[in-house]
Amino acid sequence: MSRAQRLLDLIQILRRHRHPVSGHVLARELGVSIRTLYRDIAILNAQGAEIEGEPGLGYVLRPGFMLPPLMFSEDEIEALVLGSRWVGDRGDERLGAAARNALAKIAAVLPADLRDALDASPLLVPPAHAMIRPAIDLAVIRKAIRTERKLAMSYRDVNGAESRRTVWPFALAFFECARVVVAWCELRQSFRHFRADRIVELEVVDARYPRRRQVLLKEWREREAGRVAAQ
Repeated sequence: MSRAQRLLDLIQILRRHRHPVSGHVLARELGVSIRTLYRDIAILNAQGAEIEGEPGLGYVLRPGFMLPPLMFSEDEIEALVLGSRWVGDRGDERLGAAARNALAKIAAVLPADLRDALDASPLLVPPAHAMIRPAIDLAVIRKAIRTERKLAMSYRDVNGAESRRTVWPFALAFFECARVVVAWCELRQSFRHFRADRIVELEVVDARYPRRRQVLLKEWREREAGRVAAQ
């Protein structure tokens, strides 16, 4: 592995971790000695990266350091193309357009050989024939999640019974055949999953829900993990 590739890998590893990572863990992931790791950290700091920490305490990369956006491996390019194609075909209209725009921006700054690899990627996404597209605009739900706004909606269950709900949406799952809103339901006073294609009417309430989205997501994950463990 070249030094340039190793430095890129070190930056990416640090970006994955929000909390300090020990030098021995970093060295093990990179497959280098601890002395080489310390030297690489010094090089990156000299180039403008803010890697804070010291031996025995761990290291963390402060936000703001930007790498040239053309440093992708072939595997990373294929992952970007495959993901963008999937979202472009299966996301809502705005999300699909955003995926295509993002891929075009990446292509614009790639060197010629990598741009050719992007254009000629052999990884294809088949048409989403089985997907049930909802009548409501998923972009509205995504914005409500980002801004932590309540949703008032009419929902029709699997038996056709319709009910009015006020929910706190905090996640949107993209399954192959359906889209599912994960939310806290005020009516049931519990976490609930709502298929987007069964939402009849939808309105964003001009009020933030009282708990942070990250907290709700963490509690929901813990509940789901507990249910799986109990089975």
